[in-house]
Amino acid sequence: MIEFLQKSKGHADLREVVEYIAEREGATDRRHRKSVYVSLIQTHIPKLQREGVVSFEHGVVTLLEIPEDVTVYMELVNKHDISWSVFYMGSSIMFIIAGLYLGSPPLIVTALIYLIISLVHHSRVKRLI
Repeated sequence: MIEFLQKSKGHADLREVVEYIAEREGATDRRHRKSVYVSLIQTHIPKLQREGVVSFEHGVVTLLEIPEDVTVYMELVNKHDISWSVFYMGSSIMFIIAGLYLGSPPLIVTALIYLIISLVHHSRVKRLI
């Protein structure tokens, strides 16, 4: 929603926001659009209003302020690409295998730490999308 509002000069009709999100999620059927609408109305818009990020009046969503750390959660990945968290998971697994092969406990521990961090980040990003 924030991405769409940025593209549309800071404000948009809720219907336009719903259409955009449904398209980004890859399903534009009536049932999915309704699900997006309900999710926005019941959860996302009220939460963003409380945080002072958006206002919502008469069916129009207006972007007020974007928190500095919001870009961490707006990782955009094309259909056939992988996210950074998945890339780091794969790299960590390769380093764990290398550490086991080389018999290097510090390499294994470090790779495990990166693996855990990438799993946590991946789960948080997936939940937000």
